Amino acid sequence: MKCDFCSSREKFENLKIKEYPRWVIHLSPFQCYLGWCDISLGRHLEDLFEVSSEEWKELFLVTGKLKSAVQLSFQNDIFNYSSLGNRARHLHLHVIPRYRQAKEFDGVKFTDARWGRNYSPYDKSFQIAESTKDKIIETIRKGLPDYVVP
Repeated sequence: MKCDFCSSREKFENLKIKEYPRWVIHLSPFQCYLGWCDISLGRHLEDLFEVSSEEWKELFLVTGKLKSAVQLSFQNDIFNYSSLGNRARHLHLHVIPRYRQAKEFDGVKFTDARWGRNYSPYDKSFQIAESTKDKIIETIRKGLPDYVVP
């Protein structure tokens, strides 16, 4: 079965924050939650419990570093995590910062309308400028180490 994620990686290149040996961090195209990121496995795999021990260790290190960078950058209150595989049959983890109060970044107001509830369904119509996405990426990137040793 063809993996849409693997065959269209270049489509997400402009959202790439950092690439590590086994995992890649991208800014989610949906930014209704400021700093929402996806961490995807560099090779094709569909089930989280089929990753190698090296991939598992690196995932936890990368996720921890990403959490710290997002927290320092945007002062979110909590994180939600999701790995469903319903639409994209490629292993990836959503790291979703949640905010008790509205946040402003680059002149855009981000309001967590579902605070205290499941992050989904979220506002898929919420759009921000590409320049704002670029600034979010750069802000997060500054807080991430170049290499993570598993």
